[in-house]
Amino acid sequence: MITEQEKRFIDEHAGEALALLKTIAQIPSPSNHEEQRMEFCRKWLEDMGAKKVYTDEALNTVYPLGVTEDNPVIVFMAHTDVVFPDTSPLPWKEENGRLCCPGVGDDTANLVCLLMAAKYVTEAALQPKDNAGILFVCNSGEEGLGNLKGSRKICSDYAGRIRAFYSFDGRLDEVISRAVGSHRFLVTAKTQGGHSYSDFGRDNAIERLAAVIRDIYAVKVPGEGKTTYNVGTISGGTSVNTIAQEAHMLCEFRSDTKAGLDYMKKEFDKIFDRPGLSVQLVGERPCEDLSPEGEAVRESMLRRTEERMKAVTGRVCSRESGSTDCNIPLSLGIPAVCFGSYYGEGAHTREEYVEKDSLRMGYEVTLDTVLSYFR
Repeated sequence: MITEQEKRFIDEHAGEALALLKTIAQIPSPSNHEEQRMEFCRKWLEDMGAKKVYTDEALNTVYPLGVTEDNPVIVFMAHTDVVFPDTSPLPWKEENGRLCCPGVGDDTANLVCLLMAAKYVTEAALQPKDNAGILFVCNSGEEGLGNLKGSRKICSDYAGRIRAFYSFDGRLDEVISRAVGSHRFLVTAKTQGGHSYSDFGRDNAIERLAAVIRDIYAVKVPGEGKTTYNVGTISGGTSVNTIAQEAHMLCEFRSDTKAGLDYMKKEFDKIFDRPGLSVQLVGERPCEDLSPEGEAVRESMLRRTEERMKAVTGRVCSRESGSTDCNIPLSLGIPAVCFGSYYGEGAHTREEYVEKDSLRMGYEVTLDTVLSYFR
């Protein structure tokens, strides 16, 4: 557990951390357009004394500490993107002990924990143990159609060197213990169209797409693990008196097993195999593929995380399945764990909030996790 000196650091920097949260939360950062938060994090890290900070083409901000050309590395990551498309500052308010802002918890509160942990080890001039290097990553592309681009980039750039991987994402009451994979599609139906009265009887693109949706919702999911499907958006047509020439939808299937993903791919391929339909794969997240040895290491990481969270919060957290930045390392056989650092509700809604009093506990759990690789 963290020392009294480390607890003092958290207490003495509580105001700074809160101001940082308020500032970053208001910076717009939709997936694939994280430039503003990327640059803010780069400058903040450099201003507090971090060396060799860089940004990459995936819009990650990376602070390598003790990293050489070939030593093993430990990754600590929190994503900068939010699900909201806003390009102007996001609305912030504080009321009744709650910090309210779209994206304030998912994932801004966790991002601030990452940054403050990086600040502590930098100011204390700590060096990683066991000849390992540390990567603090403010990463892009975790949400929606970001397709985990930031995590993919880090795993590619440091291929064969990542010993352990942590994503700070979610709340203090859960730890993600299993990766949920997914395939996401943009489906387009096209027909000749025409006038709703004079050309009545011609094929309608909306009706054709509706038939696809009907068949998707008739699929019987496998019993092993958890497998799901969803049609998330649908659009098309011209007017009430026009036979639609074109219609579009975004749909997906998910599973926490590779067998489930393979089964759903076969089912979707059969459904999509019809005339007048075009299908584009717009997102693909893999399931985990750990060896028995990797599974044992991941289980040890999970247990230590649960022990830290219980010691700090007094509560037992739950193990959940989820789609996170950890999907990429887990699919490559790298032990990875995802957990969060706050209590709150409303993730992915404009009513999202974080309980202000929970932040200190989150800082303590996060700092203790990071420091375990320095002692």
